[in-house]
Amino acid sequence: MSQAEVDIQRAGLADIDEAIGFVMAARAEIFPMLDSSVLPADLQRFAETYVQGEMGAFWLARCAGEIVAAVGYLPYDHRFAQLDYRGVRTVEIVRLFVVPAFRRSGLAVRLCSELREHALGQGVEVLYLHTHPFLPGAIRFWERQGFTVTDVESDPVWQTTHMQCRLRDMR
Repeated sequence: MSQAEVDIQRAGLADIDEAIGFVMAARAEIFPMLDSSVLPADLQRFAETYVQGEMGAFWLARCAGEIVAAVGYLPYDHRFAQLDYRGVRTVEIVRLFVVPAFRRSGLAVRLCSELREHALGQGVEVLYLHTHPFLPGAIRFWERQGFTVTDVESDPVWQTTHMQCRLRDMR
């Protein structure tokens, strides 16, 4: 399928069940070590977090009516003590998933561009995310999107890699 056949839209109330199903299936595939029967808090409160919330948003990419990719952001919750974003309007990018047939097609870049433009319009100063080296190409992908590594945790399993993009630097 060509990129022209993929439609990217912000998720609305009517999309919630389908979006959650897509995310949970993708999450189970990419992170088999996580309990797939437990719905993460942001997905439990999808409407409040991504549709009705002031500082959250979620995008779905569809081809022929089927979701083929997704990404969202939500307010950063300050859960990592080594990161200090106090006083800085910061959101956390979450749930970037692209089905295998659409990977390396530029779709993730398009989703991130939509997300970045929306964040700029909302007055967001910093986009934060974390990823892991065991996800093929993830760190390099985010670096190509203008993110820099700010911290890498020493945990031998996850090696959580914290990254940020200061939006004022992107203008």
